Amino acid sequence: MSERKHRILIAKPGLDGHDRGAKVVARALRDAGYEVIYSGLRQTPEQIATAALQEDVDGVGLSILSGAHNALLPEVVRLLRGEGADDMLVFAGGIIPDKDIAGLKEAGIDEIFLPGTPTGKIVEYLRARL
Repeated sequence: MSERKHRILIAKPGLDGHDRGAKVVARALRDAGYEVIYSGLRQTPEQIATAALQEDVDGVGLSILSGAHNALLPEVVRLLRGEGADDMLVFAGGIIPDKDIAGLKEAGIDEIFLPGTPTGKIVEYLRARL
């Protein structure tokens, strides 16, 4: 009898085309035993929320470098909560100015990881939260 692995969607909202960090995090989570789904580049909040719901994930990791974090990240949370996914953990990483972090957390982003964060810290966070 096998225990269900936690499922995590790693997604890239918006128009930036850089996904190395997202792929590094996806790999680290997979190596840590998570089932990881990677959305690919240039996803809309609607596409991300739909994928998260269809894949029945436990958490959504959003990677963003474009500067549109204040618009796109809260929209993903809003769409998920609107569909009743109140317990789906949403975390983010990327280039996000310190001054924007509190507002994003108020909007429902549970945790934010800035560039240079060791992947082990993200794994520890998920183990503690899921």
